[in-house]
Amino acid sequence: MNALKILEQDHQNVKGLFQEMGRASDQNRRKELFDRIDTELEIHAHIEETVFYPAIEHHEELSEMVAEALEDHQEAKALLEELEELGSDSHEFGSKLQELMEGVEHHVQEEEGEMFPKVRELFNEGQLEQLGQDLESAKGTAHREAV
Repeated sequence: MNALKILEQDHQNVKGLFQEMGRASDQNRRKELFDRIDTELEIHAHIEETVFYPAIEHHEELSEMVAEALEDHQEAKALLEELEELGSDSHEFGSKLQELMEGVEHHVQEEEGEMFPKVRELFNEGQLEQLGQDLESAKGTAHREAV
């Protein structure tokens, strides 16, 4: 599968988990969903940082976007750590989760709206397919490490 489709699929999966989290009232379910969100974001950030961004950042048009995306990742990781420390039963958890959701949504909009169209211009389908295979391989490794 093409690299951009893999990343877009990840974005949709996390968005769906956030929506489920918003509807969940049971504390155990909220904890389970947060753990899944945490794992999904960790794996997604890992494959972007180790495979996708290094493959695209040497293009001048993309280097600034990659730097900004890496900053977004650091902010999300810091929020995830805060959320883990707070626990899903904390009264601050909801506002921190909302902050995380908004940050991730902004990051996704920038990637899908600005970065991905540029990548489509600069990379041919064969390159995107190869990059997709590299992402899938890294995702499998990251998933095994995260579990």
